[in-house]
Amino acid sequence: MTDLRDRFRALHESGTFILPNPWDTGSARLLESLGFPALATTSSGLAAALGKHDQEVTPDELVAHVAAVTAAVGVPLTVDAERCFDDVVATVDALAGAGAAGISIEDYDPAAGAVEPLEEAAARVATAAEACARYGIVLTARAENHLYGRDDLDDTVARLRAYRAAGADVVYAPGLNTPADISRVIAEVDAPVNVLALGGGPSVPELAALGVRRVSTGGAIAWAAYGAARDAARELLGPGTTTFRARSLTGAEIDSAFG
Repeated sequence: MTDLRDRFRALHESGTFILPNPWDTGSARLLESLGFPALATTSSGLAAALGKHDQEVTPDELVAHVAAVTAAVGVPLTVDAERCFDDVVATVDALAGAGAAGISIEDYDPAAGAVEPLEEAAARVATAAEACARYGIVLTARAENHLYGRDDLDDTVARLRAYRAAGADVVYAPGLNTPADISRVIAEVDAPVNVLALGGGPSVPELAALGVRRVSTGGAIAWAAYGAARDAARELLGPGTTTFRARSLTGAEIDSAFG
């Protein structure tokens, strides 16, 4: 486990790497087989796999998911732990026991329906950082402003700087999609920066040129897979044809991922 955590931390030292987000054990094994150096869970994708909405997954369900994925793959896994639930330390301890190499904590409180005040959010990050340090786990702190209609880049930068000062190893403001905004975060926050790949946003090579350290996908791959399943079902219900089979994995790909 120490080796995987060390490997994950080393990925953040230089360059840019892609961190795709599987939503179940099968998708994790498939993504590993394609050569990604690390993986990340997705709260929305996991919720969908459980037939739930995002932010409805329980701590026990998340820990069980992480344990199943880490047992199935040989690359580091970082965990979207939302706001680390009600007990930050207990959440970190449980996820560490399940094999997490990284954990992210966000500043949106679904119970309040709002982004937390900066001081409270920074205190939660500090608590998470202290707990993660005991295990050598990489902590990512997320500023959720731009996912919830609060497009205040000054506040986002202030938050990320505070979270870094509180002990976060990586910072992340999902929803930023312009080179100017991303470049400002990189310039003003002295930490590796994760960026969420968005439709219409910069490509991975363009993000690398800006100095982004890590590019993740959130729930996008899961929703693309569910979209493909929907399209296949509609084809069966409509014309009754099976052209969707042409887009299936080949036998060799299945053997590579699951053999």
